[in-house]
Amino acid sequence: MPHVEFAYTMAVHSTTNMCPFEIVYEFKPIAPIDLLPLPLHERTNMEASKRAAYIKKVHEKTKEAIELKAGRKAASMNKHRRKVLFEPGDLVWIHLRKDRFPLQRKSKLLPRGDGPFRVLEKINDNAYKIDLPASYCLSNTFNVADLSPFTSEDTLESRMTPFQGGRMI
Repeated sequence: MPHVEFAYTMAVHSTTNMCPFEIVYEFKPIAPIDLLPLPLHERTNMEASKRAAYIKKVHEKTKEAIELKAGRKAASMNKHRRKVLFEPGDLVWIHLRKDRFPLQRKSKLLPRGDGPFRVLEKINDNAYKIDLPASYCLSNTFNVADLSPFTSEDTLESRMTPFQGGRMI
């Protein structure tokens, strides 16, 4: 296990372009033997203030690299995401996920959405409380990814397949 730990701490991370060992201990050992304590006459001592300044500089550089990488990743992940906000009183469709609604999604021919339901409360931009009937027997808090807006043009027929009694195209 120590060899695995040493190998992991020696691997250069793509975000910081430094290995974790270098960030923490300010030097990069080549082999485990480099970690053994040096004899007193061969040790190099830096002043405490210089050493602290160097460590702060390395930590600031690491923090900047991590923030830059996180910003790029967030921009890449949010590129095609649309921001949808609902207000209390709005009508929404809910997406019936198989893991959350096992009884309503027993077959792939059953509808994937249900509604419209009224938004009761906005918890934050990503979570809303919905006015669900008691027959659902689950939490009424939903992520915005499971909600879609209901417009007056939407009708129950638009959510039905031809097999459910909708009109044939």
